Amino acid sequence: MNDASTLAPGGTREQILAVARGLIETRSYLGFSFQDVANAVGVRKASLYHHFPTKEALGIAVIQGATQGFKDWVAARAHEPKDALESYFRMYRNTLKAGSGLCPAGALAPGWDCINEDLRQAVQALRNTQVMWLTGVLGALVPAQAQAQKDNPVASLAAFVFSSCQGALLASRMTGRVEDFDDAIAQLRRALPLD
Repeated sequence: MNDASTLAPGGTREQILAVARGLIETRSYLGFSFQDVANAVGVRKASLYHHFPTKEALGIAVIQGATQGFKDWVAARAHEPKDALESYFRMYRNTLKAGSGLCPAGALAPGWDCINEDLRQAVQALRNTQVMWLTGVLGALVPAQAQAQKDNPVASLAAFVFSSCQGALLASRMTGRVEDFDDAIAQLRRALPLD
């Protein structure tokens, strides 16, 4: 996957995290071992344990990094709700590499019953962070009459947008076509009850 010339800048810990995230996004959490990470970073497997005592600890650090990355992404974005929502769709498409990658949290879902509770909580925190942000964005965009409908509260709509983006990313990974992501998001835009 990586060689020494393509590793992330920074120390060994940062390189380990970057490699692990790349493996999670392309192979899933269950699709790689500590040895795979060690080989890609160019260190002995035993050296990984100096930074992360278990694969779960490494997974938690990757997901916590993704959560912080999302918070940093939000802080750097325009606050105009329509622009923010479009930027969110572009983040999924471009940063998470629609057609060739998955969200690191979404990539853990297939092995949900095989991961420990701490790792599950880290994944849920990333999901909740995104859904809370989407709730605020959509709350500013959804007309008041749509918000008043019992079957369409903004928080549920935010969870729907998050799930749709995750599903579009997964479907485009299956086909290897970013266009499939674009088509799904176009349908999502049409389904949203926005002003």
